[in-house]
Amino acid sequence: MHKYKKFLTVCSLAALLSSCTAPFVCMAAADTTEMQAVEFDREDGEYSIQVDLEGGSGKASVTSPTLFTVRDGNGYAQIQWSSSNYDYMIVDGEKYLPTNEEGMNSVFEIPILTLDEAMPVVADTTAMGTPHEIDYTLTFYSDSIGSKSQLPQEAAKRVVGVAMVIIVGGGILNYFVNKRNRC
Repeated sequence: MHKYKKFLTVCSLAALLSSCTAPFVCMAAADTTEMQAVEFDREDGEYSIQVDLEGGSGKASVTSPTLFTVRDGNGYAQIQWSSSNYDYMIVDGEKYLPTNEEGMNSVFEIPILTLDEAMPVVADTTAMGTPHEIDYTLTFYSDSIGSKSQLPQEAAKRVVGVAMVIIVGGGILNYFVNKRNRC
């Protein structure tokens, strides 16, 4: 029976793969009740991806675009909430703890289970005094996958770098102008 189930899984996966037209591999699941991370036909590395959040009271949000990491062909998203009151997330029955200890926002790294359709997640918030699990959906858009440099955090780093060059350059220029004026 076990070999038969493996055979059906391989056949189902082959059928899924043959129908894919996007530059990534479609989601595959051995058991339709258990989702697996989407496999990506991209080099391991960091990218950006657009993500939308729905559900809850509408007060919470997540940073978008967000950091998207490919490791061993699987995709993972860094979800940064608009609040520091989230203490865990549940994705496909698996519990994920924050990756940051301090800061203004709770940050989690979770697997991307599907693209271009709503992916159910649960996030536990302590903002209301007692912890509450809240149902949300995250939608990751395959056509938005791009360079990590598209992230707002990366743009801010470039601005700081340029500002430092201008400040240092201005200081050096000021030194030589003052030195020339003293002579």
